Amino acid sequence: MKLKSYFLRNTNGVEIEFLSLGGKIKAIKIPDGPAKIDIALGYDKPEDYVVGDAYMGAICGRFANRIDMGRFNLKGQTIQLAQNDRTNHLHGGNNGFNSLIWKVEKTDLKNYESAYKLSLLSADGDENYPGNLEVNVVYALSHNNEFLIDIKATTDKPTPVNLTSHPYFNLNGVGNGKIFNHELCINSDAFTPLNEVSVPTGEIRSIKNTPLDFTSPVRLGDVINSAYEQIKLVNGLDHNWVLKKGKGAMVKAAVLSEPKSGRSIEVFTTQPGLQVYTSMHFDGTETGKGGIPFSSYGAVAIEAQNFPDAPNKNHFPNSILNPGEIYHEVIIYKFGF
Repeated sequence: MKLKSYFLRNTNGVEIEFLSLGGKIKAIKIPDGPAKIDIALGYDKPEDYVVGDAYMGAICGRFANRIDMGRFNLKGQTIQLAQNDRTNHLHGGNNGFNSLIWKVEKTDLKNYESAYKLSLLSADGDENYPGNLEVNVVYALSHNNEFLIDIKATTDKPTPVNLTSHPYFNLNGVGNGKIFNHELCINSDAFTPLNEVSVPTGEIRSIKNTPLDFTSPVRLGDVINSAYEQIKLVNGLDHNWVLKKGKGAMVKAAVLSEPKSGRSIEVFTTQPGLQVYTSMHFDGTETGKGGIPFSSYGAVAIEAQNFPDAPNKNHFPNSILNPGEIYHEVIIYKFGF
């Protein structure tokens, strides 16, 4: 498997490195005084991404997040997908978009200093999904330190589609402790509670009077250590928030900040949901950049996407793409330093 690295750079000193494998974001370096600090969890060498954590910085699909029992009904037909996460289907299956080599081409985009187009054809029957799905993703970096992820897809048969980016952030700098000191604010009044295998129950629950109320900045360490049953269920955060937005409208979905350093990430998106995951599965057995072990709560993933298990829940936002339609969603991470 031939891996290539590509770089987005702007005149403010921001540098983003990504790979042709899964479009994986390998590094996000931002100015830190006269030097730079890397705020994206990952590995030192591109080849480490072949055998390392599957979703580290990747584009996830054909359906990101979980589908209950790996099964859904489409046009009267029951479609069975791989159950690669306990009883669930997760992030596209055993060979999702995160594990494929994408075609990468340099491109130009107005108001952006550096841009690449990534493309992929997922064939009819790939991981048992119906339809030939053509996917195009633009990665671009602006002079305002905005990292654009612009995602489009078309199909020749009805198929579920939910695409997202899965970077892990630590604003202390990778390897510099846990994210307990980070503060998070989310533009949401509700979330989708989980069952015992981390699939939404179908309830849309108000965040009011719960520790999952992030309408103003909340310290992550305080929430992770809460006794709230939804947090105890997964030993942290692995939940989807319902974003306050109009259909198709771009909104500021969240702000992640680290008060001592002044570093921040603003998240803008057209997506209806925001998954926040505090990396509980890392147990110190794997090592990342600089030989430092990945540890639980060592980073936080903020993934703008459709709701988990949307193909099985009619009251969740539509996740079925039909021939003649264009799937188009945008995610922007804006870095502050």
